[in-house]
Order: sequence, then C-alpha cells, then structure tokens
Amino acid sequence: MSEIHKFLFDGLPVRGVLVRLTDAWQTILQRRANNESLGAYPQPVAELLGELTAAAVLMQSNIKFNGSLELQISGNAGSGPVKLAVAEVQSNLSLRATASIVGEVPDGSRLSALINQNQQGRCAVTLDPKDKLPGQQAYQGVVPLFDDEGKPLEHISSVLEHYMLQSEQLDTTLVLAANDTVAVGILLQRLPVQGDGNLAGSMVRKTNEDAEREIGNNEDYNRLSLFAKSLKPEELLGLSANEILHRLFWEESIIRYPANTPHAPQFACTCSRERVGRMLFNLGQEEIASILSERPNIEVGCEFCGNQERFDPIDAAQLFLPPIGDLSGGVH
Repeated sequence: MSEIHKFLFDGLPVRGVLVRLTDAWQTILQRRANNESLGAYPQPVAELLGELTAAAVLMQSNIKFNGSLELQISGNAGSGPVKLAVAEVQSNLSLRATASIVGEVPDGSRLSALINQNQQGRCAVTLDPKDKLPGQQAYQGVVPLFDDEGKPLEHISSVLEHYMLQSEQLDTTLVLAANDTVAVGILLQRLPVQGDGNLAGSMVRKTNEDAEREIGNNEDYNRLSLFAKSLKPEELLGLSANEILHRLFWEESIIRYPANTPHAPQFACTCSRERVGRMLFNLGQEEIASILSERPNIEVGCEFCGNQERFDPIDAAQLFLPPIGDLSGGVH
C-alpha cells in the first residue's frame, strides 16, 4: 500500500514528508504497459515519471489547498525524445501521471537528454482550485531546466528545489528515486519565521531582502539537508519508511504524525468504461456498425493513463438497448 509520513524536528524550524508509492505507481506503469499501441515506458522515462509523481505528492501534501497540483515537464520539437511528462495530484492525494514519447530513448538517458537537449525544456507547477471564485484563474509558476548559470539540471529534485527558491523563497530539499515497483521521495523544508509559507500563499510575505538573507543560512536545516542527500537511490528504494527515517535522523528528536493522515496516496483517473460507452453511444448506431464492419472490435484508450477499453459487436449492441422497463429506445 502506498504511504505518506509527515514529521517535524522538535525545536528546529524544519518540517518533512516522506512518500512511498507502491500500488499507485505500479497501476500507472501497468496501464501503460497494457496499452497495445503504446507499450511500456522505457526505463529512463519510467524513472523520470516516477520521481515527478513522488514529488507532486510531496508538494501537494505540504500545502493547504483544495484543488489539484500538477507538475509538468515539457519541451519543444528539438528538446529530446520525451515531449511531455505530467503528474497530477488532488487534495485527497488521488493521483495520475503520464508521459508522451516522440523518439527513441537511449538507455541511461538523464533529464537533459530526455527533454532539454536544446535548453528549451521547462517545468511548470500549476495549482488549480476546486471551487474557483468568479474570475479566479489557476496559479502557474514556470522555471527552466537549467540553473542560474545556464547549466542543465539533471534531476527533477534540482529543478523543483530551484523553483522553490525562485518562487517561494524557501529552502527546500528533495530526494527522489523510482524503479518499476516503487517511487519514493523525501521533502525537507525550512519553516519561515512568520506564517505557514507554502505554495498556496498563506505566509506573511517578507521583503525580498529579508527572505534572501535567510536562504541557506539556517545551520540546523543545512545539517538535516546533508543527511537526507546522503541517502543513495538503492537505499531509498529498498528501505521501509521507518528504516529510512531512523537511518537518516536517529540522533534527532522527531515528532511524527500518524501515517496516511488525513489521506493515503491512491491512483485515480477520470476515465471509465461507462464514459467510453457514452461517447460511443453519441456516435450513433450506424457509425458504430460501420466501424465494426472493418475491425473485430472498437478500442478506445485514455490519453492520460493509457487504459484501453474494448467493445466487441455484442458490447456495442448493448449500448443501444433500452434500459429494463423503458421501451423508448436509447441507453444510459
């Protein structure tokens, strides 16, 4: 079962979150692998998408926001074999993720080779409120996939740490790893002196000069960040949440919240067989019959999660049967 753990360091201005995506992540990979026209993600893409998904869960869980958080890595025609990678997480930690591949992916490809070969790749963080007020728009922040000196960033964690410094002026440490069974992430963040600084903008804003003076200058945060960064990917992927926290912070006094409070991460996509059935019904019986005269069944794939629904002639005919007790015709 996927799990999330929130914790504070007693007496220190640092908070943390650890997430392990197991069943939710495996569902994402399996739906893609089962899609006959797309096939499984190449390993470098799966690792990129897994890290992006773990990061999205960490960031969503760390803010007070009723709506969706979306992380999107994208490029243009010359950026590389990956056109787009997206992870979307709702406030209840339901999640989905996808990547669009437009070229051959060499083994061992890193971020710049996948989607930033021409320095045109970018990362967008979008917060879309569930209950928008009149005229309210989604908030979006965008950063390039290179640092202030123009050097390409090779890890999603580095990109998002750069984003948090640029847009939120908060020291943030992210450690991410993913394989074909689990996607794991740790987030540490220095708490602001005033308010609950986060992406949703609830903090009491300081001047740029005040904020810049604090960045990187808290010794406790810097020490804990070094501990977190010392964890190797194979350790992050192979250890349990309790083992990770003990190995990193056994000398610290940690206040832990109950696991999966208030929600556990879980996969959820808006696609369904019922929605596909309604779409086919709207095409009309004649059009459906024409399609089935040329092929044994109708296949419709979700563009986001890759799940495929198949309707053979019997399935299609049932779409146009009237419900029981209704002789007027039509369905659903």
